[in-house]
Amino acid sequence: MVEVFITDVKDDCEAQMLLGRIHAAFTGYKANFDLDDCDRILRVLSSNGFVETCHVIRLLKDLGCHAEVLPDIVPDARY
Repeated sequence: MVEVFITDVKDDCEAQMLLGRIHAAFTGYKANFDLDDCDRILRVLSSNGFVETCHVIRLLKDLGCHAEVLPDIVPDARY
């Protein structure tokens, strides 16, 4: 499963530090940032099938970064 987060990560240096902490805290997760996206996207893939979003958000908050789950938007099938 992949979970996508909106973040306020400022630069690649901060992103690399956060990735190291995510990978250390959550074995079985692979994470990456897309800082070129306007939402400063963090993608987290779990080899266990489930990403514990609250734990990821809490870790990032403890490290001074805001993150929230990017909501799934399902297009209206009537169009």
